[in-house]
Amino acid sequence: MNHILILASQSPRRERLLQEAGIGFTQLPSRIKEVSTFKDPGLIVKELAYKKALSVALKNPGRPVLGADTIVLCKGRILNKPKHRADALRLLKLQNGSWQTVYSGAALLWLEKGVFLCDFDASRCKARKLSEAGLKELASKHLDKAGAYAVQDADDEFIEKIEGRFDTIVGLPMNLVRKFMKRAGISCVKAGCRSSCRLFG
Repeated sequence: MNHILILASQSPRRERLLQEAGIGFTQLPSRIKEVSTFKDPGLIVKELAYKKALSVALKNPGRPVLGADTIVLCKGRILNKPKHRADALRLLKLQNGSWQTVYSGAALLWLEKGVFLCDFDASRCKARKLSEAGLKELASKHLDKAGAYAVQDADDEFIEKIEGRFDTIVGLPMNLVRKFMKRAGISCVKAGCRSSCRLFG
């Protein structure tokens, strides 16, 4: 079956969000270095989402490519994915019991159609105050996630309160994805479809 959209990410949580939305896709992760020239968190996630999408779109100009990026801002510091367990523990201690803002960027590029769409969304969340032992236990679980926690995992109780969109904190603002797909003329065949998409126009 021919899937229309390419997801330029290997993130299982982004994959799950697209599946739950009934959007058909294939995965082709981007391998770019996640380095930005910006300091503003919103601009950082937009730039990296765009770069990820572009790196895959250049090899697949006839298909729309979706890229995404997520970072956490806490106490004026930008938190990315931890480098190792000790770094994860450092990030978790910084966030422990504190409010933070999660920025997620999304980009939809379709070179053949001249589609270049990019934006970001931000949501706030508050971390539960954990003990030293609790932080150490959590530190080894989510080395592949910005901020070193996973709000979507049932066994991860680090986040106790959310203000804004849950999917933004997970890593893919579906409001932006739907808006981009509509503007690009891509829609699911039917409500609840989990396997294929069609083109309009």
